[in-house]
Amino acid sequence: MDESLDAVSKEQVYVHTVYNEIASHFSQTRYKPWPIVENFLKTRKKYSIGIDVGCGNGKYLGVNPDLFIIGSDRSDGLINCAKGFGHEVMVSDGLSLPHPKDTFDFAISIAVIHHFSTPERRTQAINHILSKLKPGGEALIYVWALEQENSRRGYKEGMPQDVLVPWVLQKKQPKKDKSKKNKKQNRDQQKDQEETVDKPEEEKKEKKEEEDSTKYRYYHLYQKGELEKNAETAGGIVVDNGYERDNWYAVIRKPT
Repeated sequence: MDESLDAVSKEQVYVHTVYNEIASHFSQTRYKPWPIVENFLKTRKKYSIGIDVGCGNGKYLGVNPDLFIIGSDRSDGLINCAKGFGHEVMVSDGLSLPHPKDTFDFAISIAVIHHFSTPERRTQAINHILSKLKPGGEALIYVWALEQENSRRGYKEGMPQDVLVPWVLQKKQPKKDKSKKNKKQNRDQQKDQEETVDKPEEEKKEKKEEEDSTKYRYYHLYQKGELEKNAETAGGIVVDNGYERDNWYAVIRKPT
């Protein structure tokens, strides 16, 4: 990670640009609602209006048909995916939402705040979300946890909290052409493949890396209690919190 970049530039390079590049592939992996998020949405008062800040492909926007939710995301690539599902969405930065203040009954922001690259910007983002809620409105926020010892990632206490997380963008392999015209080409290709069998593992690895492209996304891994401190500094009241799927979450209420 280029430490010479300022916070805004770092997020542009390691968050916004990357998500636009991987948007379609990323969207294909995001389709099932997490239980606590689903429960939060299904327990909102009927006909409530809300916002999903960092909505991605919009997978939460249709969870409860009795709610009206406006989704926003900084990635126009992901917003285009959400539009394809017929959702009400817009491109917008999480620190400059166009919505009027004191308007919405609730908000969700799932796996978004951890992409802001300084403590001040993470706190500001929570404060900005709360500013859009009516007094007494609640926001559910999820962030990646540092404590992931039992996951495949293996992050744990004592490790750096600011990390670059890889996303392997697999390139589509061309379909085999079985026409007579290409029989010789196929035989030559088969011969090439046979010749690579005895190549050293290092050469095979290099070839694989050429076929796939790895993109790196910036994350701040939250320690236990850190999200709650950010929420309180932002002026919110934490009414529920916990751990789910390698994430810390908090329900934050706007004071009345």
